[in-house]
Amino acid sequence: MLFNSRFYYPVFTILFLDFGLTVAQFSILNAVWAATIVLTEVPSGALADIIGRKRLLVFATFVMIFEIGIISFIPKTNPSIIFIVFLINRVLSGLAEAAASGADEAIAYDSLAAKGDADQWGRVLEVLMRFQSIGFILAMSIGAAIYDPVLLGKMCQFLGLAVTLSQETTMRFPLYLTFILAVFASITTLRMEEPGSGSSASGFETKQIRQAFGLTLKAGLWILKTPFALSVILFGMLFDGIIRMIITLSSQYYRMIELPESTFGIIGSFVAMLGLIIPKMAKKIAENRPPSDALWITAGLTTAGLVAMSFFWSYAGLIPALITFSAMYFTGFFVSFHINQITSSDQRATVLSFKGLSYNISYGVLGILYALLLRIKKQGIDSEHVENAVFVDTFSWFPITFLIWFFILLIICLLWLNRPSSLSQEE
Repeated sequence: MLFNSRFYYPVFTILFLDFGLTVAQFSILNAVWAATIVLTEVPSGALADIIGRKRLLVFATFVMIFEIGIISFIPKTNPSIIFIVFLINRVLSGLAEAAASGADEAIAYDSLAAKGDADQWGRVLEVLMRFQSIGFILAMSIGAAIYDPVLLGKMCQFLGLAVTLSQETTMRFPLYLTFILAVFASITTLRMEEPGSGSSASGFETKQIRQAFGLTLKAGLWILKTPFALSVILFGMLFDGIIRMIITLSSQYYRMIELPESTFGIIGSFVAMLGLIIPKMAKKIAENRPPSDALWITAGLTTAGLVAMSFFWSYAGLIPALITFSAMYFTGFFVSFHINQITSSDQRATVLSFKGLSYNISYGVLGILYALLLRIKKQGIDSEHVENAVFVDTFSWFPITFLIWFFILLIICLLWLNRPSSLSQEE
């Protein structure tokens, strides 16, 4: 919760622009962030399985402190220097995400298993998602509020404080609060205890690097030879990539359905509140129903939400958006539940890192393809009216793409899972 609930998320894009960066530079920085995760996701998971999950988590929080710190206190002087500093921030942020991904779930699951409570993993996921939702609600609400100098000025007047605040000052407040969370996240990881596996290594040596690459290859081959694991990851990759693209474009969608911009932060908090409700439902489904039921429920929600969003109903279009976003919570729960159940402890973090890698590849490829589609449709015409019209016109690409790939994966996975060797392996 401390690592992921960042106060600058509701103002993420405009924060970069207010520092003097251009939209093109912002796009480049996000591409660098995604590329860093893709390149380091799996190796970091293998290292976590070898030198210890706690060490990777401590490293991730230390990197978070540094990457938030350098942009929190950088003066707004030379635009070129600002871009370089933000470039370093994006690389370090991607590195921290990759280091924490997989290692966090692995140390938690193995800690339960060490106490004989592995069957409580669904309950842990439920509680985790609730706390994360609370964290996001606070971050979205507070982060957007403290970024606004007008709102803070009115609050100061109400409290009788003679303080004049400018955007130059308030734009750093969400970063300062996130920096404090990074310090507390670091303290939390330092207090963790490794449950035994993966903690025997006493140092970082060349031999361990070879072991990491060996474990990466072993985990990758295990996924390819385990049809159920590969199926879960592939479907998670499809759901996560499509829905995360929709979330990225959500502010533009809200504008198209005529919602006032002042409500965006409130909507973000409301979406986070879904995480207080859905995990309990997902836990009951995962523990009492076959995996196929979880797949069809998530696919139904995603399809219904995406298709309905394509109509861009004024105001009422918020309902299908919420349905689509709810599918993201179901996806995260179901994938984590089933992958951790079937993965052995010695390669758990590595397998989970392959999952994270596939998600980021999916998101990155979809982003590039959608950008190319927009460019073709716009045909070099740059105006807000044309851009809005193209956005509405191309949105149907998402449900169509989802349905095509869903049924392709469904056919492939059914054929694979029904092979005699696969059935005997699952038994």
